[in-house]
Amino acid sequence: MRPDDDGVADDPRRIVVASVPANHVYVRHLSAEAGSRAIRLPDPDPEGGTAAATQKWWPPVMLEPSWVESHDFDVFHLHFGFDARSVADLEALVASLRERGRPFVFTVHDLRNPHHVDRELHDQQLDVLVPAADRLITLTQGAAEEIKRRWGREALVLPHPHVVPFETMRAANGAESVRHSGGRRSGFRVGLHVKSLRAGMHPHPLVPTLVETLRELPGAVLQVDGHREVLEDGGARYDAELAGLLQEYADRGLLDLRVHDYFTDDELWRYLSSIDVSVLPYRFGTHSGWLEACRDLGTAVIAPTCGYFADQAPVLSYQHDESGFDPESLVRAVRAAYDGHAVAATSIEERRHQRTVVGSMHDRLYADLVRTSA
Repeated sequence: MRPDDDGVADDPRRIVVASVPANHVYVRHLSAEAGSRAIRLPDPDPEGGTAAATQKWWPPVMLEPSWVESHDFDVFHLHFGFDARSVADLEALVASLRERGRPFVFTVHDLRNPHHVDRELHDQQLDVLVPAADRLITLTQGAAEEIKRRWGREALVLPHPHVVPFETMRAANGAESVRHSGGRRSGFRVGLHVKSLRAGMHPHPLVPTLVETLRELPGAVLQVDGHREVLEDGGARYDAELAGLLQEYADRGLLDLRVHDYFTDDELWRYLSSIDVSVLPYRFGTHSGWLEACRDLGTAVIAPTCGYFADQAPVLSYQHDESGFDPESLVRAVRAAYDGHAVAATSIEERRHQRTVVGSMHDRLYADLVRTSA
């Protein structure tokens, strides 16, 4: 149903968007702070409850043709959530949108799915979605060029908006100033977060290189964080090799090992603010919200050469992809960060302006599609 509790449904300037999903930080920040012409429908609860109360959006109900056929909206905009959908499922979705005459926008966040060990399914899914979309958006010029090579389609390049709330950014940027004046903490702390070790992550070869590199840098500390399900025996995704390696180094006092449950957002912001550098241990991927959170909080990023991380934002790069890992490139990146060559944080003013521009571009794109389809 169209939203009607605030009177905007009857406003011809408003555009109702079925956004998959709506309750994701990237999607929420596509609307300018001052407001947007786009009214994004709330995510339906996949379990049939009240979505506003549960905040559940996975698996996305909006991807069901039956939902498309029974709800009113102006534009369908897909971001995430189609990982487990078959090619036939996505073809049925596209057919339903065509049958109803609803414009379809697809933001290509991932050209190589970080959750899939094998790329075949994701490639097949993209082979349905990319040609079918009325408009394509992506986050970097490199990704747009790959889309052009693979499908002959032009994608609008719009940068990833901020991830961290502005009030948190303001507090972190103030603390950053204190730190550089010598008042917050001494030393140089490099963070490697193995999280729950999704398919695209391969931290195993990085750990020895980081340990040996930081041993030679006065005041440097390697902090490794990971979830219990990966690093504790009996965990659902327990990795004995990685857990044993990390524990051995921790027992020798060569790294600071921290095993815990998933961070809340506030815990994650505190963690990222507490380290100087975050090393992304990916062997494949495309773009990164984690990278953007680091930028918001003044934390430098050392990113692999796979994907388009260096296109997305200024980072220090090291060679790591599905063909292998070059230890010397990581040593150089760490030493560069230690010597102060990391890129400064983006400012709140820059992020506010970026959000306004990105929000305006989305509104204009939606309006153009609605006008054309009418």
